[in-house]
Amino acid sequence: MASQGRRGGVSLPDRPSNSSSSSSIISRISRSPIVSRGRLVAGDAGFVAKKLLKSTGKAAWIVGTSFLILVVPLIIEMDREQQLNDLELQQASLLGTPSATGIPPPI
Repeated sequence: MASQGRRGGVSLPDRPSNSSSSSSIISRISRSPIVSRGRLVAGDAGFVAKKLLKSTGKAAWIVGTSFLILVVPLIIEMDREQQLNDLELQQASLLGTPSATGIPPPI
């Protein structure tokens, strides 16, 4: 068992090293100025997108908390006022007093 060098698999022969294949097409493309400029632009776009998302999140937080502090109590108070008006109208109709709708009482 100890004399075994490698386990399993098939080893592939080494590639011949030619002077023309030493700079392969992939390495030449990855070193081209177009690719490096594209990487730079992609990095800048990512940075701008991150900043935009961060500022949008802050703006959404400000709008949401302002809505909760300013508008929700107003809505609750308007609902209370409507319920009070409905209750007064119901009591007035039960007691037989004329309603405040501007219609004169019958004679």
